[in-house]
Amino acid sequence: MHPIRPAHPDDLAAISAICMAAFSEAVAPSLSAQGVATFTQVAAADAFAERLQGDNHILVAEQDGDIVGVIELKEGRHLAMLFVDPACQGQGIGHALLQAVLPQLRAPAMRVRASLSAVPAYQRYGFVIDGEVGEFNGLVYQPLSLAAS
Repeated sequence: MHPIRPAHPDDLAAISAICMAAFSEAVAPSLSAQGVATFTQVAAADAFAERLQGDNHILVAEQDGDIVGVIELKEGRHLAMLFVDPACQGQGIGHALLQAVLPQLRAPAMRVRASLSAVPAYQRYGFVIDGEVGEFNGLVYQPLSLAAS
């Protein structure tokens, strides 16, 4: 079992590194330079630090004292980040993080703008496609939602 706990300011460099590693492997090859730059800004440690002060719930999963996954819920309704270290994927960490953040949901459904490569994983978690594929500053995404149980 991977312990899950709220993120602390001193976790932010590790959180950023995991997001970038997973993104670089799975998403970046399909995006423009602008999309990669946009994500790099959003996933920077200082950007996480700012959001940690706001209405954002950020949790991390640990393995042997190292952070191996992160989830970020914005305003109790929008899943902003869900990344697992590429070396640790397929162990249920993403699902565990999702379950851990559900009690923080303050809306009838959790929404996510998923990268296209992540859509099948979100569908396995129970999310359903909720709108057309869109683009924001070079990031191509598929809106999905998960009804609160």
